[in-house]
Amino acid sequence: MQNRHRIKEVLPGSIAEELEIEPGDILLAINDIEIKDIFDYHYYVEDDYLVVLIEKQDGEQWELEIEKDDDEDLGIVFDQNLMDEYRSCRNKCMFCFIDQMPPGMRDTLYFKDDDARLSFLQGNYITLTNMSEEDLERIILYKLSPVNISVHTMNPELRCKMLSNRFAGDALSKLQKLAKNHIEMNSQIVLCKGINDGKELDRSISELSKLYPAMFSLSVVPVGLTKYRDKLAPLDKFGQEDARKVLEQIHTWQNRLLKELGTRFVFASDEWYITAGYPIPEEDYYEGYGQIENGVGMVRSLEDEVAIALENRKGDNRQIVYSLATGVLAGPIMEKITSLIQEKYPNVCGKVYVIRNDFFGEDITVAGLITGQDLKKQLKGQELGKYLILPDVMFRSGEEVFLDDMTATELEIALQKEIRIVESNGQSLVDTILGEGIDTNNRHQNKR
Repeated sequence: MQNRHRIKEVLPGSIAEELEIEPGDILLAINDIEIKDIFDYHYYVEDDYLVVLIEKQDGEQWELEIEKDDDEDLGIVFDQNLMDEYRSCRNKCMFCFIDQMPPGMRDTLYFKDDDARLSFLQGNYITLTNMSEEDLERIILYKLSPVNISVHTMNPELRCKMLSNRFAGDALSKLQKLAKNHIEMNSQIVLCKGINDGKELDRSISELSKLYPAMFSLSVVPVGLTKYRDKLAPLDKFGQEDARKVLEQIHTWQNRLLKELGTRFVFASDEWYITAGYPIPEEDYYEGYGQIENGVGMVRSLEDEVAIALENRKGDNRQIVYSLATGVLAGPIMEKITSLIQEKYPNVCGKVYVIRNDFFGEDITVAGLITGQDLKKQLKGQELGKYLILPDVMFRSGEEVFLDDMTATELEIALQKEIRIVESNGQSLVDTILGEGIDTNNRHQNKR
């Protein structure tokens, strides 16, 4: 059966628009080759000469000859981002966050993706356990990178246990094949106390660093534990002394690898430093923030961006009283940032509200897992000033909906206070606090 990929959108000013390709049309082939999924599409569309077969909505087929630059896209958006069905995870990881969510939430929150194509497109981390040999060969053929991999341990037997998958250990051999074929990778370890830490962490760092430079970096993040762990493997959270031991171990490896490889290679997420009570390292330490999406260097990056945004401002006497809500982990950082802003704008007074996570449990301290109901409960009746600022990580991507399906508008009504959603960068935070660049028809800070 011929693969048929329905076109959802044609970007303005694109090649596709010029050729009168329209939403609802079907892509059938490129250069007489059927397109299976997004891997095929990205590979074949890079040619400077294409013959594209399109089926119009009336059934007529158009064969379009296209000459373009090698890196020029056609400007087509498909109904399905992968141009294929999403592949779900086959594992039952002892630390899986999805298994720790309460019942009754929207269905999409319970879907476990483990799709190599999402790693390439969106930076998702995959375990390699449901990657077929065909998938592996296509990644190598198309030179798709970076591939982000959840390793967790380089001990095959332990990996089978942690992922509850008897093939999880064998999947590690794919790392060698990808490295041999010069496919760039990044890796992560979700550290579980007493399981893959200590000597097992030493083993993992040692073996993964031997794959450098193909294996470009490794991040180590602490396991997140909600209160919904009935009938799941018993796991303990890391305390301050635990975090300090982990950091000492990672720093020892960094010093060694910096001499041997010219890179620190392995990085601890910000949560380790905050839990340990240690200062966040300076910018150079993070070597370009390659693992920032994993919470590695996010705090340093935000603080530096705020400093840059304030650097050339003279300040003034404008008067603003506002509030800002965040998670327990980021509370002290946001207090520091609001104080920096007040140094130049003495009459801009902000109150930072640290929200306790009653929904998932108090051990969950990140802002991105705060729900609307916890905000409503803990902010009701509080002095919120002119407006309440919330980070965009609290919301579903591209929408104004919290994890518990409460909307920003519903929270505004409940609190009787304007809500402004700020992007996760220093410039946006400064502008939002100062009330600059705000579109009154859109609660988001305008992009510059």
